[in-house]
Amino acid sequence: MSRAGVILFVEDEPAISDPFSRALERAGFEPVVVRTAAEAIEAARRLAPDLVLLDLNLPDGDGRDVCRELRRASDVPIVMLTARGTETDRVVGLEMGADDYVVKPFSGAEVISRIRAVLRRSRQSQAPEPVIEVGDVVVDVPGRIATHAGRQLDLTRKEFDLLAELVRHSGHVVSREDLMTRVWDMNWFGSTKTLDVHVGALRRKLGDDAAEPTHIETVRGVGFRFAVPGDDRK
Repeated sequence: MSRAGVILFVEDEPAISDPFSRALERAGFEPVVVRTAAEAIEAARRLAPDLVLLDLNLPDGDGRDVCRELRRASDVPIVMLTARGTETDRVVGLEMGADDYVVKPFSGAEVISRIRAVLRRSRQSQAPEPVIEVGDVVVDVPGRIATHAGRQLDLTRKEFDLLAELVRHSGHVVSREDLMTRVWDMNWFGSTKTLDVHVGALRRKLGDDAAEPTHIETVRGVGFRFAVPGDDRK
């Protein structure tokens, strides 16, 4: 294994995979190229790669199905690579658990920079952290377990990361931009619709009333604050 890590590159077009694999090698990575959805799932299980670079248009299926399968099995970082560039496509990809979304045609240097950023974020998240308790919500960051009133919450990967980021700064406002940067670790252009979707999902799972939430408060024009019991700021 190379020092920088193994990249499972799922791409059926040699005109893309061949030159970019060489670029990954020059950057210190060890690329492993597969060309189908079935090969991707098998290789991910066998190799336990450090990151998956996943094309969505595959000859035997949709890369989004591969993403779902990989996410069910592990927390391996996933960067989606696709010709579909609409905001809806990006939001759907991130909702499925992807860590970043790159649109073709792409700059090799940019994608390698994004890969490094995603890996850096992933490795930092593995560092030991304390269990955080705020009111009736307990977040075990190392164990990736969150409970509300003693009941374990069924959270997606990004929902957990978002909740952990909010409780780390409980009682303080965290801007929308900071949440996107820290949780998705990417340069986000355009709307932050995916953040609103995740906040809405967290509120439902925490039993919050969307009109008057008791846990995740909206600070209009700024961001969100995880409420501390006894703090009546609005």
